[in-house]
Amino acid sequence: MLRSSKNKDGSPRGFFSPSGSPSVRVLVPPIKRANRCALLRVGGAVAIVTMATARRLLGMVVLGVAFRVRFSDAQSSSLLFREPQSCDGTQYFDIASLACGQCGSSQRKSAQGTSCSCLPGFKLVSDNGGTSITCEKCPENKSGVTQDGWNCIACPKGVTAEGKCKCAANEILVERAINGALLDAASCVQCEGTETSFAASNVLGNMCIRCEPTFISVSRSCHCSEPNISTGGLCFSATGNLPPKGITTVRFGKLGITLISAWFLKNLQASAAACLLYANITSCQALGNMCVMNMNCLSSASTDACGLFQYVFANTAGLGTVHSISFWRQNLPWLYYGDQPGLASQVLDTAEFPSSFTFKGTNKNIKLKFVAASYDAGGNFLKWQYLEGGVLQLCPDTLMKLNAAYIFGTTYQQKCTISVSRILKDYSDPVFYDVFLEYIDEEDGQPYLWAVPVLNLNLQYNEMFVNRGSNMNSWFLTRRMFLVDTLSGRENDLGNQPKVIRIASEITISIRLVPNTQRGAIYPPLIAVSYSDVLIQNPSTQNVVVSFSVNYEMNQSEARSQTDIALGVLGGLAVLWSLLKTAGWKRRIGSPMIDLQVVQFLHMLVTQFTIDIFFIDWERPKGKVLKAVEGENGIKSTSTPVSIWRTYFIANEWNEIQTIRKINPLFQVLAVLFFLEIVGFSNLALMDSSSSLSRSPESYIAPWSRILRFGVTAVLWLVIAIIQMAYFSVFYERFVEDKIRQFVDLCCMSNISVFLLSNRCFGYYIHGRSVHGHADTNMEEMNMNLKREAENLCSQRGLVPNTDGQTFQISVSSKMRQQYDRIHETLTRKHGPVRLLHSSTTTFEQSTKAYHTMNKFLGSFIDHVHKEMDYIVKDKLLLERILGMEFMEPMEKSIFYNDEGHSFSDTLYYGNETTLLIFDMLFFAIVDMATQSFVLAAVLTYLQQEIFKFIRYTVGQKNLASKTLVDERFLM
Repeated sequence: MLRSSKNKDGSPRGFFSPSGSPSVRVLVPPIKRANRCALLRVGGAVAIVTMATARRLLGMVVLGVAFRVRFSDAQSSSLLFREPQSCDGTQYFDIASLACGQCGSSQRKSAQGTSCSCLPGFKLVSDNGGTSITCEKCPENKSGVTQDGWNCIACPKGVTAEGKCKCAANEILVERAINGALLDAASCVQCEGTETSFAASNVLGNMCIRCEPTFISVSRSCHCSEPNISTGGLCFSATGNLPPKGITTVRFGKLGITLISAWFLKNLQASAAACLLYANITSCQALGNMCVMNMNCLSSASTDACGLFQYVFANTAGLGTVHSISFWRQNLPWLYYGDQPGLASQVLDTAEFPSSFTFKGTNKNIKLKFVAASYDAGGNFLKWQYLEGGVLQLCPDTLMKLNAAYIFGTTYQQKCTISVSRILKDYSDPVFYDVFLEYIDEEDGQPYLWAVPVLNLNLQYNEMFVNRGSNMNSWFLTRRMFLVDTLSGRENDLGNQPKVIRIASEITISIRLVPNTQRGAIYPPLIAVSYSDVLIQNPSTQNVVVSFSVNYEMNQSEARSQTDIALGVLGGLAVLWSLLKTAGWKRRIGSPMIDLQVVQFLHMLVTQFTIDIFFIDWERPKGKVLKAVEGENGIKSTSTPVSIWRTYFIANEWNEIQTIRKINPLFQVLAVLFFLEIVGFSNLALMDSSSSLSRSPESYIAPWSRILRFGVTAVLWLVIAIIQMAYFSVFYERFVEDKIRQFVDLCCMSNISVFLLSNRCFGYYIHGRSVHGHADTNMEEMNMNLKREAENLCSQRGLVPNTDGQTFQISVSSKMRQQYDRIHETLTRKHGPVRLLHSSTTTFEQSTKAYHTMNKFLGSFIDHVHKEMDYIVKDKLLLERILGMEFMEPMEKSIFYNDEGHSFSDTLYYGNETTLLIFDMLFFAIVDMATQSFVLAAVLTYLQQEIFKFIRYTVGQKNLASKTLVDERFLM
């Protein structure tokens, strides 16, 4: 329904109403078809279909198709896709509605198929293109039809199958006299410019032809005399309801240049008038193309190409719509979707594309069949063409790589620099495209087309760039697009080189997936186009950067909501877990305060660097020896000294096992690199639909997905690590070597226990007291001891009688820790290891005394000598083992928890494999993300492993020497 709308000066104004229908005041009465002229000239050439234009159009390559309507509303853009040849002999291909139209009863399809022509024996009375022709049967005495189809004539030698006069091969058919008068039997006379001839000389002046039909219609002659108006080679009556005076300037906003376009000056007004007054299809298409060249910009006060198009759109409401789409007016191209707020989201999000895509099965469908109806600048339909082969891709490439853009699921990116001289050569004539997406209907098996909207980023609506924001509700969707415009930027003469050219420098096809579905459903695709203006100065040296891409998107709102919920729940559990771990850690350090901790990996290193460790030597002297006492004249009997080498040996072994791991780091890095680069697992991170591990060098290589790249790397890293750990624990430790358990056995054979405090009040104890009393013995006695132990002829090794438990987690009381610190203070008074060669005798003797005091104290503590600092032995509760904390706080007595899992390895690399593994994996992934190089990531990861291993070994060695009085020179 039309509503009245005027500008301030009272002139009519055209715009879209909220309902999508044109909203203007119609100022002219409907124009009767009988009063419309038969022929039009656009741009100086014949635009209405005459026999001359028919012969010209026969040279066009037409791959057009006819459509059967599948539109239910403005948002359901679905058409039946059929070849143009499917239009039968009584139908023509309508280039405006892109469908088969029905010719009249005395008409048939023309030779080029885009209009109707009279049947043989019928002459033309009027012709406004398409079905707007009138035919009249010729009388019996003049059964032939002239070559132009407008008159009947007698044919002395008979007629052809087309109803035209026949002549011998050496004869020239003369239908008119020199003056243009029609002969009864084809005589030649002088051209006659009055009725009924209306003949005029042609451009070459060598034959008489019928003059321009608008001249005949308006002035009844071949002259457009005043007050009639001549424009664009056409003649219009001064009393007709012509469209407003059009603005022939073109604004190139990015350059700040506005120029008078020679193309617009010659054709804009004529195309608008012919489209409005005669509903000429070609003129309407030409007017629409000029609007597209003007970036589809709309303003309520402007009468530029788009303003005139809107004016014609609003004043031809009586012609009806095409395919029930209110934005697609009969005889007019479909340029706009309307300016209703939120309309873009309705078009893009409401209806799903009728066909789905799948990568597997018999119904495999991975090809996006984009097809475009193409037109030249004059409004002539050129052909239908699939976008494969680089139709919309300005960058040259191989056919395989160009076509990869239309494989479903492939994220495509193409960017290059093209010289302006090449653009001027290859794209001298602009071509305009209406893009559709083809699909096969599941019910009838027929091909249909779905209209693809265009988001022109250069479009201005009332001087505002409405399409550059991310708010879809403010977008103004259009339909038609072009690649290069070398026409509108020509000044003065169309034969001149353009002053400015406009190039589609960025084209992005966005394909939005329907969420919560596994059937490959998508919403209507969207083509976003950004045009660049180039001022022509020196084409041979000027270049322009162009790009073409295909992106896949999906609404992640529901996924984000679910992720937020999951993060909330898991975050709450993590906080609870942290509080429990903090409470356990606070109890272990024996402090009521909670300190600020560093990240877990560094905290692990710091903890391992600062552990308190002491090797308790249970060996006792075997007898007495006589020893000369310095300063005294005499010999004194003393106990036999106990060898320190066993302690050095155990300390050295402890230092060796600090950096052993459950995996081989070098093998881990090389294996991951092998599977990523050699086997080709890295190809799974490409943003395409292929799951192949190899890619052909000739094929298009899609860009990497950061998420997939990280996922593939992380999964591969973890899988190889898990395989290594399984091999290490199931085979290697069982049948080859278990260094952790060997160390416990070595302690027992050496008669040395390890007392280790990782926190102030928490640590580990390895009971290495020999069941044979002595370890410093000869080989014969040692073999005998081992044989007795194998035959169960001696007591068991456990701390508690009649048990084998040798490893414990310990929670020591504050009183015991204070006594330990008082003794240990003398060992660390020099803030470092006591060096035997550089310490004074007094200091050495004090340290030696402190060592023996600590050895005696810890030995007596283990033997329950100190009742005020005693301990109990118990098992941990199941929940305590799961949570990794202790519920009972040692108040009066320390607590020794039985530990069959040798958890003292938690102070070594061995017990922190998970943390080390995750750190290495993240380090590898981060380096790869930053450099996009798996090789460099592997090299740097291995280097950091070796660096941290060296630091751990070196600092741990110094800490061990400091805490146990073992000279670090003996640690290897």
